[in-house]
Amino acid sequence: MEKVKVVLVKSLIGANPKQKATAASLGLRKIGDVNVHANDAVLAGKVAIIRHLVKIETV
Repeated sequence: MEKVKVVLVKSLIGANPKQKATAASLGLRKIGDVNVHANDAVLAGKVAIIRHLVKIETV
């Protein structure tokens, strides 16, 4: 399965609680945090919620 790197590029200050929880579930807490995940439908749904806060790169 393809892997993708998720990078938090914008602050979570001012984000609503659902967006903060989604970022935490992806393992992103501070700007610059990076995590590698399998590219699947679950990840796509989570990224859709915080697409304006993250950057996605294929590994």
